[in-house]
Amino acid sequence: MNAKPRVFRARQGMGRAVRGSALVAHDGFSARYDLDRIAGIFSRPAHKLAGQSYVGKILVLDTAKGGVATAWMLHEMQSRGIVPLALVLNSVNPILAQGAALGDVTMLAGFDEDITAAVPNGAEVEVDPQTGTLTVLN
Repeated sequence: MNAKPRVFRARQGMGRAVRGSALVAHDGFSARYDLDRIAGIFSRPAHKLAGQSYVGKILVLDTAKGGVATAWMLHEMQSRGIVPLALVLNSVNPILAQGAALGDVTMLAGFDEDITAAVPNGAEVEVDPQTGTLTVLN
């Protein structure tokens, strides 16, 4: 018997609806310090997703880190097609929100529970910023 999809509501969202595989960790996100933007992997050795590819994944992480470089980096990553499908965060800062908008990266943030504990790593999920929902499909 298939389980009923679980739906989580976010307070903030932008971008288009997307569906894909979730890459989940209770860790932060900085395009500048955490990623090898050429290889498309998490490269900071201390990051919980070190060595894993973020390309085409829906990243479910704790919080935004870093500064203004993330904005242009997300845009540059999008121009080369080496970008996450979406960012889903417990909390976000204005700089990462600007970067996601500039880079045309779907984003949800601000949940009533720790979204990194609620979504299983590898789950198929749907992110719909128009309704402010993240749905775990399996």
